[in-house]
Amino acid sequence: MKTVLRVAAFLAVLGGTFVVGFAWRDIVAGRSPSPMSLQGLVSSSRAPLETPTEIFKANYSLILSNYRRQIAPDQLKYAAMEGMFGALGDPHTNFLQPQDAAQLKLETKGDFVGIGARLGADPLGARIGSVFKNAPADRAGLKPGDVIIGVDDKVTAGMDTDDIVSRIRGKEGTDVRIRVVRSGTPSPIEVEIKRAVVVVPTAEGRMLEGTRIGYVNVSQFAQPTPAQFDLALKEVSAQRPQGLVIDLRNNPGGLLDAAAELVGRFVEDKVVVRMRMRGGNEQFVTSPGGRSAKLNVPVMILVNEASASAAEIFAGVMQEYKRATLVGEHTYGKASVQNVFTLLDLSSAKVTIAKYYLPSGKDLSRKVDEDGEYVSGGLKPDVTVTPDPLKPMVFGDPEKDPQLKKAIELIRDRARPTAFLDPAPAPGRPVAGGAGGGWTV
Repeated sequence: MKTVLRVAAFLAVLGGTFVVGFAWRDIVAGRSPSPMSLQGLVSSSRAPLETPTEIFKANYSLILSNYRRQIAPDQLKYAAMEGMFGALGDPHTNFLQPQDAAQLKLETKGDFVGIGARLGADPLGARIGSVFKNAPADRAGLKPGDVIIGVDDKVTAGMDTDDIVSRIRGKEGTDVRIRVVRSGTPSPIEVEIKRAVVVVPTAEGRMLEGTRIGYVNVSQFAQPTPAQFDLALKEVSAQRPQGLVIDLRNNPGGLLDAAAELVGRFVEDKVVVRMRMRGGNEQFVTSPGGRSAKLNVPVMILVNEASASAAEIFAGVMQEYKRATLVGEHTYGKASVQNVFTLLDLSSAKVTIAKYYLPSGKDLSRKVDEDGEYVSGGLKPDVTVTPDPLKPMVFGDPEKDPQLKKAIELIRDRARPTAFLDPAPAPGRPVAGGAGGGWTV
């Protein structure tokens, strides 16, 4: 009994000490102790934990209601989403606002409504870098080098190129007036063009001038790329070339399925990549069968540090299966796979779902130093050719492109006199066009 009394007395003293200690701040300040403070302390320990969603909603509402100036709800929402994705530390996992999501969809789908040209910036408006063959701009007579100075009733001098692009694009079947200046023509030219669905050329083929060597530039891997690649092979094969150069320089990648399709033109029913998913399980992507181009010529693939993602997969698989020689500089080193999830407001979440490895198990992951400078990763070419930064370089010109020049030399050393191409049939009806970078309209 005495023991029980001692314990009770001890607890009473401890409780009193706690209350006095908690109230001491109010006593020192010369005011009565606040019972609400003690009640809040006790009740907070019993309050149910809020979910992350509830905390986000509470803070979102707090800022909208109390911040010193009015904030657009979408601006705050998108900023929060971008911050959440950025916290992952993965440069390839991104939140895309609706306009950026639409652009990504355009790049992977490979078609849009417009006039069929690539534009570059110009002080007068926009310079046409290339015109897609048989596209509305081509039929209207626009040419590479033309400078757009007006769209409909708007003068384009000083206008942002994105704004010019949005004015030229529009609904299928509608008309747009384009005003251009052309070198050697004394007065501006104005044409009216009917907008139509345009397929972006992502694989374009030709014979290199003064050679018997086929050249195919693959600028990205989109839905139309395999069909366009087949058409390019068919065009160069008609001239019985000694060899083939596939140019993947500055190719940022794109669709994994498109890369696997292109591998199937050279290597059938083989592993293209091993994807290691969440939890450690692996999935395999293989090349299709029955689509071989039956190539009987040396194949050179040109790469540089801007060759990434699906471009690295295609080049790396061709290298590992000894179906091509890589010429140029090391590639970027992107070794992850993303899925794009479309959200309710047409924004998108691009999320890394796996890490990929080449058939041999090689990891291409890019490694950089504390300053972000490249250390290792990517593909190492079989033949390294580093352009001289002091000499002008023109991609695709054998005289001003040292990497292409080396590829030509290697083909001539290895080519057999009777070599020829027997291409696979080209499905679909892709639109071919000239090479060039920038905006597409």
